[in-house]
Amino acid sequence: MSDIMIGVLGILGLLVLIASNMHIGIALILVSYVGLWALVGEAAAWGMLQVVPFSFISNWTLSSVPMFVLMGFVCYHANLTGGLFDAARIWLARLPGGLAIASVFGCSGFAAVTGSSVACAAAMGKVAVPEMLRHGYDPSLATGTVAAAGTVGALIPPSILLIVFGVVAQVSITDLFLGGIGAGLATSVAYVLVILLRVKLNPALAPRVTASAPLSEKMAALRQTLPIILLVVGVLGGLFGGLFTATQAGAVGAILSIVVAAMKRTLSFGVLRKSVVETLVTCGSLFIITIGASMLTRFLTLSGIGWSISDAVLAFDAGPVVLLLAIAAVYLLLGMFLEPIGAMLITLPIFLPLILQADVDPIWFGVFVAKLLEIGMITPPIGLNVFVLSSTVGRAAPTAIVFRGVFWFFVADILLLALLIAMPGIILFIPNHF
Repeated sequence: MSDIMIGVLGILGLLVLIASNMHIGIALILVSYVGLWALVGEAAAWGMLQVVPFSFISNWTLSSVPMFVLMGFVCYHANLTGGLFDAARIWLARLPGGLAIASVFGCSGFAAVTGSSVACAAAMGKVAVPEMLRHGYDPSLATGTVAAAGTVGALIPPSILLIVFGVVAQVSITDLFLGGIGAGLATSVAYVLVILLRVKLNPALAPRVTASAPLSEKMAALRQTLPIILLVVGVLGGLFGGLFTATQAGAVGAILSIVVAAMKRTLSFGVLRKSVVETLVTCGSLFIITIGASMLTRFLTLSGIGWSISDAVLAFDAGPVVLLLAIAAVYLLLGMFLEPIGAMLITLPIFLPLILQADVDPIWFGVFVAKLLEIGMITPPIGLNVFVLSSTVGRAAPTAIVFRGVFWFFVADILLLALLIAMPGIILFIPNHF
Protein backbone atom coordinates (compact mmCIF):
# COMPACT_ATOMS: atom_id res chain seq x y z
CA MET A 1 0.00 0.00 0.00
CA SER A 2 1.39 3.43 -0.94
CA ASP A 3 2.10 6.12 1.64
CA ILE A 4 -0.54 8.40 0.14
CA MET A 5 -3.18 5.67 0.37
CA ILE A 6 -2.31 5.21 4.04
CA GLY A 7 -2.84 8.96 4.50
CA VAL A 8 -6.23 8.79 2.75
CA LEU A 9 -7.34 5.88 4.92
CA GLY A 10 -6.16 7.78 7.98
CA ILE A 11 -8.33 10.79 7.15
CA LEU A 12 -11.34 8.56 6.45
CA GLY A 13 -10.76 6.70 9.71
CA LEU A 14 -10.57 10.01 11.57
CA LEU A 15 -13.92 11.11 10.16
CA VAL A 16 -15.49 7.78 11.16
CA LEU A 17 -14.18 8.03 14.73
CA ILE A 18 -15.41 11.62 15.09
CA ALA A 19 -18.82 10.64 13.69
CA SER A 20 -18.98 7.86 16.29
CA ASN A 21 -18.73 10.57 18.99
CA MET A 22 -15.17 9.81 20.10
CA HIS A 23 -13.36 12.76 21.70
CA ILE A 24 -11.62 14.66 18.89
CA GLY A 25 -8.28 14.70 20.66
CA ILE A 26 -8.29 10.94 21.27
CA ALA A 27 -9.36 10.29 17.67
CA LEU A 28 -6.51 12.45 16.36
CA ILE A 29 -3.90 10.72 18.52
CA LEU A 30 -5.19 7.22 17.70
CA VAL A 31 -5.32 7.75 13.92
CA SER A 32 -1.92 9.47 13.89
CA TYR A 33 -0.28 6.70 15.93
CA VAL A 34 -1.70 3.90 13.78
CA GLY A 35 -0.83 5.79 10.59
CA LEU A 36 2.74 6.44 11.73
CA TRP A 37 3.07 2.76 12.68
CA ALA A 38 2.01 1.78 9.16
CA LEU A 39 4.41 4.29 7.58
CA VAL A 40 7.58 4.05 9.67
CA GLY A 41 7.09 1.13 12.06
CA GLU A 42 6.04 0.57 15.65
CA ALA A 43 9.25 1.82 17.29
CA ALA A 44 9.18 5.17 15.44
CA ALA A 45 5.44 5.62 16.08
CA TRP A 46 5.89 4.93 19.79
CA GLY A 47 8.83 7.34 19.91
CA MET A 48 6.69 10.01 18.26
CA LEU A 49 3.96 9.43 20.85
CA GLN A 50 6.51 9.94 23.61
CA VAL A 51 8.15 13.05 22.15
CA VAL A 52 5.35 15.05 20.51
CA PRO A 53 3.17 15.76 23.60
CA PHE A 54 6.04 17.27 25.58
CA SER A 55 7.62 19.12 22.67
CA PHE A 56 4.30 20.73 21.72
CA ILE A 57 2.94 21.54 25.18
CA SER A 58 6.32 22.93 26.27
CA ASN A 59 5.88 25.68 23.67
CA TRP A 60 6.18 28.79 25.81
CA THR A 61 3.59 30.79 23.86
CA LEU A 62 0.96 28.12 24.52
CA SER A 63 1.24 28.80 28.24
CA SER A 64 -0.72 32.02 27.65
CA VAL A 65 -3.87 29.96 27.06
CA PRO A 66 -4.55 28.87 30.66
CA MET A 67 -3.77 32.40 31.86
CA PHE A 68 -6.31 34.05 29.56
CA VAL A 69 -8.84 31.29 30.27
CA LEU A 70 -8.42 31.82 34.03
CA MET A 71 -8.84 35.57 33.56
CA GLY A 72 -12.08 34.98 31.68
CA PHE A 73 -13.53 32.57 34.24
CA VAL A 74 -12.66 34.85 37.16
CA CYS A 75 -14.34 37.79 35.42
CA TYR A 76 -17.35 35.63 34.62
CA HIS A 77 -17.88 34.02 38.02
CA ALA A 78 -17.02 37.19 39.96
CA ASN A 79 -19.55 39.11 37.82
CA LEU A 80 -17.04 41.74 36.78
CA THR A 81 -18.70 42.12 33.38
CA GLY A 82 -22.25 42.63 34.59
CA GLY A 83 -22.08 46.41 34.23
CA LEU A 84 -21.19 46.33 30.53
CA PHE A 85 -24.73 45.63 29.34
CA ASP A 86 -26.25 48.01 31.89
CA ALA A 87 -24.08 50.87 30.66
CA ALA A 88 -24.83 50.12 27.01
CA ARG A 89 -28.55 49.78 27.80
CA ILE A 90 -28.77 53.12 29.58
CA TRP A 91 -26.92 54.98 26.83
CA LEU A 92 -28.48 53.26 23.78
CA ALA A 93 -31.98 52.22 24.87
CA ARG A 94 -33.77 55.04 23.00
CA LEU A 95 -32.38 53.98 19.60
CA PRO A 96 -34.54 51.74 17.36
CA GLY A 97 -33.81 48.28 18.74
CA GLY A 98 -31.62 49.99 21.32
CA LEU A 99 -31.59 47.13 23.82
CA ALA A 100 -30.54 44.68 21.10
CA ILE A 101 -27.80 47.10 19.99
CA ALA A 102 -26.73 47.37 23.63
CA SER A 103 -26.49 43.57 23.69
CA VAL A 104 -24.09 43.63 20.74
CA PHE A 105 -21.80 46.16 22.44
CA GLY A 106 -22.13 44.34 25.77
CA CYS A 107 -21.09 41.09 24.11
CA SER A 108 -18.15 42.83 22.42
CA GLY A 109 -16.95 44.13 25.78
CA PHE A 110 -17.45 40.75 27.43
CA ALA A 111 -15.56 39.09 24.59
CA ALA A 112 -12.61 41.38 25.19
CA VAL A 113 -12.31 39.84 28.65
CA THR A 114 -13.19 36.18 28.22
CA GLY A 115 -12.41 35.32 24.58
CA SER A 116 -15.15 32.67 24.76
CA SER A 117 -18.26 32.65 22.58
CA VAL A 118 -20.12 30.17 24.77
CA ALA A 119 -19.40 32.05 28.01
CA CYS A 120 -20.39 35.30 26.33
CA ALA A 121 -23.72 33.90 25.10
CA ALA A 122 -24.50 32.31 28.47
CA ALA A 123 -23.65 35.39 30.53
CA MET A 124 -25.42 37.93 28.31
CA GLY A 125 -28.35 35.55 27.90
CA LYS A 126 -29.00 35.76 31.64
CA VAL A 127 -28.86 39.56 31.63
CA ALA A 128 -29.84 40.95 28.25
CA VAL A 129 -32.55 38.58 27.02
CA PRO A 130 -34.87 38.95 30.07
CA GLU A 131 -34.47 42.74 29.85
CA MET A 132 -35.45 42.77 26.17
CA LEU A 133 -38.39 40.43 26.72
CA ARG A 134 -39.58 42.62 29.61
CA HIS A 135 -39.73 45.57 27.22
CA GLY A 136 -41.77 43.61 24.66
CA TYR A 137 -39.00 42.65 22.21
CA ASP A 138 -39.72 39.78 19.85
CA PRO A 139 -38.13 36.62 21.36
CA SER A 140 -36.41 35.69 18.09
CA LEU A 141 -34.76 39.12 17.83
CA ALA A 142 -33.73 39.14 21.50
CA THR A 143 -32.21 35.66 21.56
CA GLY A 144 -30.84 35.74 18.02
CA THR A 145 -28.96 38.96 18.76
CA VAL A 146 -27.23 37.57 21.86
CA ALA A 147 -26.44 34.18 20.27
CA ALA A 148 -24.87 35.86 17.23
CA ALA A 149 -23.10 38.62 19.17
CA GLY A 150 -21.47 35.97 21.34
CA THR A 151 -19.43 34.87 18.33
CA VAL A 152 -17.45 38.11 18.52
CA GLY A 153 -15.56 36.41 21.37
CA ALA A 154 -13.31 34.54 18.93
CA LEU A 155 -12.23 37.75 17.19
CA ILE A 156 -11.83 40.41 19.86
CA PRO A 157 -8.55 39.77 21.74
CA PRO A 158 -7.63 37.87 23.79
CA SER A 159 -8.96 35.05 21.60
CA ILE A 160 -8.05 31.47 22.51
CA LEU A 161 -8.79 30.40 18.94
CA LEU A 162 -6.29 32.91 17.56
CA ILE A 163 -3.65 31.91 20.12
CA VAL A 164 -3.91 28.25 19.10
CA PHE A 165 -3.77 29.19 15.41
CA GLY A 166 -0.70 31.29 16.03
CA VAL A 167 1.09 28.44 17.82
CA VAL A 168 0.24 25.89 15.12
CA ALA A 169 0.92 28.20 12.16
CA GLN A 170 3.95 29.79 13.86
CA VAL A 171 2.84 33.37 13.28
CA SER A 172 2.73 36.37 15.60
CA ILE A 173 -0.10 36.15 18.12
CA THR A 174 0.08 39.91 18.67
CA ASP A 175 -0.51 40.49 14.94
CA LEU A 176 -3.40 38.01 15.01
CA PHE A 177 -4.94 39.90 17.93
CA LEU A 178 -4.55 43.20 16.07
CA GLY A 179 -6.16 41.70 12.98
CA GLY A 180 -8.98 40.32 15.11
CA ILE A 181 -9.83 43.83 16.27
CA GLY A 182 -10.71 44.92 12.73
CA ALA A 183 -12.78 41.82 12.02
CA GLY A 184 -14.48 42.01 15.42
CA LEU A 185 -15.45 45.65 15.00
CA ALA A 186 -16.70 44.96 11.45
CA THR A 187 -18.82 42.11 12.79
CA SER A 188 -20.31 44.27 15.54
CA VAL A 189 -21.14 47.05 13.06
CA ALA A 190 -22.74 44.51 10.69
CA TYR A 191 -24.92 43.15 13.51
CA VAL A 192 -26.01 46.65 14.53
CA LEU A 193 -27.01 47.37 10.92
CA VAL A 194 -29.04 44.13 10.84
CA ILE A 195 -30.91 45.19 13.98
CA LEU A 196 -31.59 48.71 12.68
CA LEU A 197 -32.82 47.36 9.33
CA ARG A 198 -35.10 44.75 10.85
CA VAL A 199 -36.63 47.17 13.35
CA LYS A 200 -37.03 49.81 10.65
CA LEU A 201 -38.93 47.32 8.46
CA ASN A 202 -40.96 45.93 11.37
CA PRO A 203 -41.11 48.30 14.39
CA ALA A 204 -43.19 45.74 16.31
CA LEU A 205 -40.06 43.62 16.79
CA ALA A 206 -38.64 46.14 19.26
CA PRO A 207 -40.97 48.67 20.94
CA ARG A 208 -39.25 52.01 21.41
CA VAL A 209 -38.06 52.83 24.92
CA THR A 210 -39.19 56.40 25.54
CA ALA A 211 -37.89 56.98 29.05
CA SER A 212 -34.50 58.64 29.23
CA ALA A 213 -32.14 58.08 32.13
CA PRO A 214 -30.74 61.20 33.78
CA LEU A 215 -27.12 62.10 33.14
CA SER A 216 -26.14 61.17 36.69
CA GLU A 217 -27.42 57.61 36.14
CA LYS A 218 -25.58 57.38 32.82
CA MET A 219 -22.31 58.47 34.41
CA ALA A 220 -22.81 56.06 37.31
CA ALA A 221 -23.28 53.22 34.82
CA LEU A 222 -20.06 54.18 33.07
CA ARG A 223 -18.21 54.20 36.39
CA GLN A 224 -19.35 50.61 36.97
CA THR A 225 -17.52 49.54 33.82
CA LEU A 226 -14.31 51.35 34.73
CA PRO A 227 -12.57 48.40 36.50
CA ILE A 228 -13.12 46.00 33.61
CA ILE A 229 -12.09 48.66 31.06
CA LEU A 230 -8.87 49.28 32.98
CA LEU A 231 -8.26 45.52 33.06
CA VAL A 232 -8.63 45.22 29.29
CA VAL A 233 -6.58 48.34 28.58
CA GLY A 234 -3.85 47.20 30.96
CA VAL A 235 -3.55 43.73 29.43
CA LEU A 236 -3.96 44.56 25.74
CA GLY A 237 -2.17 47.90 26.01
CA GLY A 238 0.86 46.19 27.53
CA LEU A 239 0.74 43.47 24.87
CA PHE A 240 0.36 45.78 21.87
CA GLY A 241 2.76 48.33 23.35
CA GLY A 242 5.52 45.75 23.54
CA LEU A 243 5.68 45.68 27.34
CA PHE A 244 4.42 42.09 27.58
CA THR A 245 4.68 38.92 25.58
CA ALA A 246 1.41 37.02 25.02
CA THR A 247 2.20 34.75 27.97
CA GLN A 248 3.07 37.66 30.26
CA ALA A 249 -0.10 39.48 29.19
CA GLY A 250 -2.18 36.43 30.12
CA ALA A 251 -0.50 36.19 33.52
CA VAL A 252 -0.98 39.91 34.19
CA GLY A 253 -4.63 39.62 33.13
CA ALA A 254 -5.26 36.67 35.47
CA ILE A 255 -3.68 38.50 38.43
CA LEU A 256 -5.47 41.78 37.68
CA SER A 257 -8.85 40.02 37.36
CA ILE A 258 -8.37 38.50 40.82
CA VAL A 259 -7.29 41.87 42.27
CA VAL A 260 -10.24 43.70 40.68
CA ALA A 261 -12.69 41.04 41.92
CA ALA A 262 -11.23 41.34 45.42
CA MET A 263 -11.54 45.15 45.35
CA LYS A 264 -15.17 44.88 44.23
CA ARG A 265 -15.77 42.28 46.97
CA THR A 266 -17.11 39.72 44.52
CA LEU A 267 -14.19 37.33 44.98
CA SER A 268 -14.67 34.35 47.26
CA PHE A 269 -12.96 31.02 47.74
CA GLY A 270 -15.85 29.37 45.88
CA VAL A 271 -15.46 31.73 42.91
CA LEU A 272 -11.70 31.20 42.77
CA ARG A 273 -11.99 27.44 43.13
CA LYS A 274 -14.64 27.18 40.42
CA SER A 275 -12.59 29.37 38.08
CA VAL A 276 -9.45 27.28 38.58
CA VAL A 277 -11.28 23.96 38.14
CA GLU A 278 -13.02 25.09 34.95
CA THR A 279 -9.70 26.43 33.63
CA LEU A 280 -8.04 23.04 34.24
CA VAL A 281 -10.89 21.13 32.57
CA THR A 282 -11.04 23.48 29.57
CA CYS A 283 -7.28 23.57 29.00
CA GLY A 284 -6.88 19.83 29.58
CA SER A 285 -9.36 19.07 26.81
CA LEU A 286 -7.86 21.74 24.56
CA PHE A 287 -4.29 20.49 24.98
CA ILE A 288 -5.27 16.89 24.21
CA ILE A 289 -6.74 18.15 20.92
CA THR A 290 -3.65 20.23 20.10
CA ILE A 291 -1.34 17.29 20.82
CA GLY A 292 -3.42 15.12 18.50
CA ALA A 293 -3.36 17.81 15.81
CA SER A 294 0.43 18.08 16.09
CA MET A 295 0.74 14.31 15.61
CA LEU A 296 -1.68 14.41 12.68
CA THR A 297 0.51 17.05 11.02
CA ARG A 298 3.51 14.73 11.23
CA PHE A 299 1.49 11.78 9.94
CA LEU A 300 0.13 13.70 6.94
CA THR A 301 3.58 15.13 6.19
CA LEU A 302 5.19 11.68 6.16
CA SER A 303 2.40 10.21 4.06
CA GLY A 304 2.72 13.03 1.53
CA ILE A 305 -1.05 13.49 1.26
CA GLY A 306 -0.96 17.10 2.39
CA TRP A 307 1.38 18.17 -0.41
CA SER A 308 -0.48 15.93 -2.88
CA ILE A 309 -3.71 17.75 -2.09
CA SER A 310 -1.89 21.08 -2.39
CA ASP A 311 -0.43 20.17 -5.78
CA ALA A 312 -3.80 18.89 -7.02
CA VAL A 313 -5.59 22.07 -5.98
CA LEU A 314 -2.93 24.39 -7.35
CA ALA A 315 -2.90 22.44 -10.61
CA PHE A 316 -6.38 23.82 -11.33
CA ASP A 317 -4.85 27.31 -11.19
CA ALA A 318 -8.15 28.65 -9.93
CA GLY A 319 -6.62 31.54 -8.00
CA PRO A 320 -6.63 32.51 -4.31
CA VAL A 321 -10.26 33.68 -4.26
CA VAL A 322 -11.65 30.35 -5.48
CA LEU A 323 -9.35 28.54 -3.03
CA LEU A 324 -10.61 30.68 -0.14
CA LEU A 325 -14.23 30.10 -1.15
CA ALA A 326 -13.62 26.34 -1.15
CA ILE A 327 -11.94 26.51 2.26
CA ALA A 328 -14.81 28.65 3.55
CA ALA A 329 -17.33 26.04 2.39
CA VAL A 330 -15.39 23.30 4.22
CA TYR A 331 -15.22 25.29 7.46
CA LEU A 332 -18.89 26.27 7.32
CA LEU A 333 -19.78 22.60 6.88
CA LEU A 334 -17.48 21.43 9.69
CA GLY A 335 -18.78 24.21 11.93
CA MET A 336 -22.23 22.63 11.82
CA PHE A 337 -20.95 19.50 13.55
CA LEU A 338 -17.64 20.18 15.35
CA GLU A 339 -16.51 22.65 17.99
CA PRO A 340 -14.28 25.39 16.53
CA ILE A 341 -10.82 24.45 17.84
CA GLY A 342 -11.23 20.80 16.86
CA ALA A 343 -12.41 21.71 13.36
CA MET A 344 -9.50 24.12 12.93
CA LEU A 345 -6.81 21.73 14.12
CA ILE A 346 -8.07 18.86 11.97
CA THR A 347 -7.85 20.94 8.80
CA LEU A 348 -4.83 23.21 9.30
CA PRO A 349 -2.28 20.52 8.34
CA ILE A 350 -3.95 20.42 4.92
CA PHE A 351 -4.96 24.05 4.43
CA LEU A 352 -1.81 25.83 5.64
CA PRO A 353 0.41 24.56 2.78
CA LEU A 354 -2.33 25.56 0.34
CA ILE A 355 -2.64 29.15 1.49
CA LEU A 356 1.11 29.59 1.78
CA GLN A 357 1.63 28.42 -1.81
CA ALA A 358 -1.18 30.72 -2.92
CA ASP A 359 0.57 33.69 -1.22
CA VAL A 360 -2.33 34.32 1.17
CA ASP A 361 -1.22 36.28 4.24
CA PRO A 362 -1.27 33.84 7.21
CA ILE A 363 -2.34 36.61 9.64
CA TRP A 364 -5.34 37.43 7.46
CA PHE A 365 -6.07 33.73 7.04
CA GLY A 366 -5.99 33.08 10.80
CA VAL A 367 -8.59 35.76 11.50
CA PHE A 368 -10.63 34.64 8.49
CA VAL A 369 -10.66 31.06 9.81
CA ALA A 370 -11.70 32.26 13.28
CA LYS A 371 -14.61 34.14 11.72
CA LEU A 372 -15.65 31.10 9.68
CA LEU A 373 -15.56 28.79 12.69
CA GLU A 374 -17.58 31.18 14.83
CA ILE A 375 -20.32 31.28 12.19
CA GLY A 376 -20.61 27.54 12.83
CA MET A 377 -21.56 28.38 16.43
CA ILE A 378 -24.93 29.68 15.21
CA THR A 379 -25.67 27.32 12.29
CA PRO A 380 -27.84 24.18 12.53
CA PRO A 381 -27.89 21.35 13.42
CA ILE A 382 -25.44 21.93 16.30
CA GLY A 383 -25.14 25.72 16.70
CA LEU A 384 -23.57 25.53 20.16
CA ASN A 385 -24.30 29.17 21.01
CA VAL A 386 -27.94 28.62 20.11
CA PHE A 387 -28.33 25.63 22.41
CA VAL A 388 -26.48 27.36 25.25
CA LEU A 389 -28.70 30.40 24.97
CA SER A 390 -31.88 28.32 24.69
CA SER A 391 -30.98 26.42 27.86
CA THR A 392 -30.14 29.70 29.60
CA VAL A 393 -33.45 31.43 28.93
CA GLY A 394 -35.60 28.27 29.20
CA ARG A 395 -39.17 28.29 27.95
CA ALA A 396 -39.01 31.93 26.93
CA ALA A 397 -37.25 30.96 23.70
CA PRO A 398 -37.19 27.38 22.36
CA THR A 399 -34.29 26.39 20.13
CA ALA A 400 -36.31 26.87 16.93
CA ILE A 401 -37.05 30.49 17.91
CA VAL A 402 -33.36 31.20 18.50
CA PHE A 403 -32.36 29.65 15.16
CA ARG A 404 -34.98 31.81 13.45
CA GLY A 405 -33.49 34.88 15.09
CA VAL A 406 -29.86 34.14 14.15
CA PHE A 407 -30.73 33.57 10.48
CA TRP A 408 -30.53 37.31 9.71
CA PHE A 409 -27.14 37.57 11.39
CA PHE A 410 -25.95 34.50 9.48
CA VAL A 411 -26.79 36.28 6.22
CA ALA A 412 -24.85 39.33 7.43
CA ASP A 413 -21.88 37.09 8.28
CA ILE A 414 -21.82 35.59 4.79
CA LEU A 415 -21.83 39.08 3.26
CA LEU A 416 -19.08 40.11 5.66
CA LEU A 417 -16.96 37.12 4.63
CA ALA A 418 -17.21 38.26 1.01
CA LEU A 419 -16.19 41.76 2.12
CA LEU A 420 -13.17 40.41 4.03
CA ILE A 421 -12.01 38.56 0.91
CA ALA A 422 -12.56 41.60 -1.31
CA MET A 423 -10.99 44.03 1.18
CA PRO A 424 -8.29 42.22 3.20
CA GLY A 425 -7.26 45.57 4.65
CA ILE A 426 -10.18 45.30 7.11
CA ILE A 427 -8.09 42.69 8.91
CA LEU A 428 -4.57 43.72 7.94
CA PHE A 429 -4.75 47.52 8.33
CA ILE A 430 -4.09 47.59 12.09
CA PRO A 431 -1.31 44.92 12.10
CA ASN A 432 0.41 46.65 9.17
CA HIS A 433 0.24 50.16 10.62
CA PHE A 434 0.47 49.65 14.37
